[in-house]
Amino acid sequence: MDIRILTEADVEAYHELRLQSLLESPEAFLTTYEIQVVRSLTEIASGLKPDEGRFTLGAFLEGKLVGMVTFVRESKPKILHKGNVYAMYVAPEARGQGTGKRLMMELIHKAVKLDGLEQINLTVISKNAAAKALYASCGFEVFGIERNAMKAQDQYWDEENMVLRLK
Repeated sequence: MDIRILTEADVEAYHELRLQSLLESPEAFLTTYEIQVVRSLTEIASGLKPDEGRFTLGAFLEGKLVGMVTFVRESKPKILHKGNVYAMYVAPEARGQGTGKRLMMELIHKAVKLDGLEQINLTVISKNAAAKALYASCGFEVFGIERNAMKAQDQYWDEENMVLRLK
């Protein structure tokens, strides 16, 4: 398995996996399939362009993108010490092989190199036991629960806020 930062050149594979994630686990993400499917590849490629405080990692199995996770550092001066994890997803064929753990550990490894970064935050659907166990195994701890954090039609989902303190 190869894990690396995705670039604009990976846009088609990323878009395909992103759409798969939204169809399979719509409750796990803030955006929707309907919103993402109509986005242009140019717009998506722009968002994939890494910079010092933002990157998306991809996990490749036999050349195919099978996992992804995004890190975004806060930009406002008073919260510059924090970063966030978004859009974590591992395709079914790559689960149970340590793909998610390797993605998260690589994200942490890269993020800790950012000067002044003290914590990494993420949210996870409260009922997603596998994701919660993965994050806990990487050192994240729950610091709060937001009831009814997301809503689609008449369905609500609670989210757990988790943090990894680096200092």
